[in-house]
Amino acid sequence: MKPKKIPMRLCLGCGEMKPKREMLRVVKTKEGEVSLDITGKKGGRGGYLCLNPGCLEKAMKARRLERSLSCQVGGDVYDALQQQLDEIARSGDHLPESG
Repeated sequence: MKPKKIPMRLCLGCGEMKPKREMLRVVKTKEGEVSLDITGKKGGRGGYLCLNPGCLEKAMKARRLERSLSCQVGGDVYDALQQQLDEIARSGDHLPESG
């Protein structure tokens, strides 16, 4: 039996390939709404950030989310990302499992 393939994604902050389940996803829907996708299953164009707070800072500074999603990303999205990273750091857990 073949081992199951682990989906890998590129972090917009550090540029490293990491397993999809260990990353945060930001998605732009067809309506143009940008939001945090905790489940990893929302439809639309997505960008990924690893759980390192430094990666969020790098992505904000270089405007990598805006380039990846081809739209303006508001401060509320960055605030939600920072809050999610803080919660993960406090709990010491990883992201919730997505089926």
